Amino acid sequence: MSVKAREDQEGNPYDGHTLDATISQVIAMTGIEPERTYVDQGYRGHDYAHKERVFITRQRRGLTPTIRRELRRRSAIEPMIGHMKADGRLGRNHLLGAAGDAMNALLVAARHNLRLILNWLRLCVAWLMAALMSSSAQPDTSQVA
Repeated sequence: MSVKAREDQEGNPYDGHTLDATISQVIAMTGIEPERTYVDQGYRGHDYAHKERVFITRQRRGLTPTIRRELRRRSAIEPMIGHMKADGRLGRNHLLGAAGDAMNALLVAARHNLRLILNWLRLCVAWLMAALMSSSAQPDTSQVA
């Protein structure tokens, strides 16, 4: 799962007040508006215009089986954020000021996405090497007449 948007905020704003800006950034980056957005309890009272597309954890009404399954899948994102904080050193920022905060968040998101791309390329190269090795290991069974 790649990082689609990252939003750095000065101070400590309420989570719900950052949702509209974050979804706008996702739309600007991908060109597609998300059909559904899954958020945690901190986003109750959010500022996003399409309230029917935002699903909050522990919500019980209006959930189809698909939405319930996708809400459970949301918990897979939390470890990814933890890895970005630990591996990408998001816990401690040594860059100065608000511009440094923005740069740090951008670089951590880029590092995470590049790591995913490199892992995918590593798998492709391993598959290609295995295919080449297996084709060269087969004996030539053609007979010359």
